Amino acid sequence: MTQHATDAEASPTPTNPGAGIDYGLFLDCVHCGLCTSACPTYVETGNENDSPRGRIYLMRSVTDGRLDLTSEVRRHLELCLDCRACETACPSGVQYGKLIEPFRVAMEAGSATSKTHDWFHRWILFRLFPYPKRLRVALAPARIAQTLRLDRAARSLGLLNLLPSRLKQMVDMLPPLPARQPALPDLLPAIGKRRARVALFTGCIGDAMFQPTNWATARVLQENGCDVLVPRLQACCGAIHFHAGSSEPAREFADANVAAFNEDDVDAVIVNIAGCGAMLKDYGHHWHDIHQPKREAFAHKVRDINEFLDGLGLIPPTGEIPVTATYHDACHLGHAQKIREAPRRLLAQIPGLKLRDLPETELCCGAAGTYNLTETEMAERLSKRKLANIKSTGAECLITANAGCQLQIAREARSQGYPLWVVHPLDLLDMSYRNAYKRR
Repeated sequence: MTQHATDAEASPTPTNPGAGIDYGLFLDCVHCGLCTSACPTYVETGNENDSPRGRIYLMRSVTDGRLDLTSEVRRHLELCLDCRACETACPSGVQYGKLIEPFRVAMEAGSATSKTHDWFHRWILFRLFPYPKRLRVALAPARIAQTLRLDRAARSLGLLNLLPSRLKQMVDMLPPLPARQPALPDLLPAIGKRRARVALFTGCIGDAMFQPTNWATARVLQENGCDVLVPRLQACCGAIHFHAGSSEPAREFADANVAAFNEDDVDAVIVNIAGCGAMLKDYGHHWHDIHQPKREAFAHKVRDINEFLDGLGLIPPTGEIPVTATYHDACHLGHAQKIREAPRRLLAQIPGLKLRDLPETELCCGAAGTYNLTETEMAERLSKRKLANIKSTGAECLITANAGCQLQIAREARSQGYPLWVVHPLDLLDMSYRNAYKRR
């Protein structure tokens, strides 16, 4: 134990990615196995090495020098979705995210054959997705193709099968793209008595593909007495890079956001995408340098929109939405941020909305950031499982607070020809405030 006391101060190496991790975090796991039924990959494969306790054992064994970091060991760790459902299930309070995330970052950084070196990571995930302006340009042909129904023709003729598998997966993931809306202004003033002053994090994919949800979020905040600031120089949260093992670009995004948001000027930094929120809240944990205190101060101001409105006290909307729906707990909201009941309390205040419980709501849908583009086989197994559970509720609407979950579940529903309205909680609240619901 004495040998490991200084591990948190050591530097990871290509053969020992766990050298810099606080060894006590490994010891928190008592290997009771209560996490296994909550782990999506273990539930699907039944392989103990694909369970949280199995992966912790593998990481600890590599750190101790009892096991080499072979390709087989790497594969078990790469298959993890980092959904952190195990943290919710664990009675011992194991902080699994603080183990798997730095271990995989160091594992990728020390590998000459790192998956992050391939063309898809370099050009698509790293140089396109995190930049909303580039992404909007890239989506323009898809929007035109959808308008002219050329996408349907290409699919029926089998032309999409000519694409590389990951590009085809991207095309399949595209929902019907909404018409481009004006950019959010720098400031949207509160309606009625001012109750708070907040800044809105708009995201990268969120800004390019879910802009109506950002507008809906801003309007709902206004209706609840909030001045809403939209900093112009904000950047991607950094999760795309960080979870792929590319830490330095993620740190640069983090520092750009800390500089863009003046946390002393607002009561909260609001985020409406669960994955982004989990990343923003962890800024103070991921990197330890002279800028850590600033990142930590910023992280303390970050609030998920559901969390914030529930704490503020929602002004009840009045517009009726007569829909039967079910709510899916996005992993990085329910497990990483521990926010489960707040969205349900908000949705319960929408007149006419009927919520049915979703079986296995705690299991990941397979999106997991960009996991569904890099681990397509496991992602598809999980999305089929998720849709089967949704169908069992008889709901016509699926509500979830994460863009990746929306894309993943909607894709699976389309592929099965199952009519399902997939929507963010804030879109429904906004419709209710504006009395804008129309029968689909």
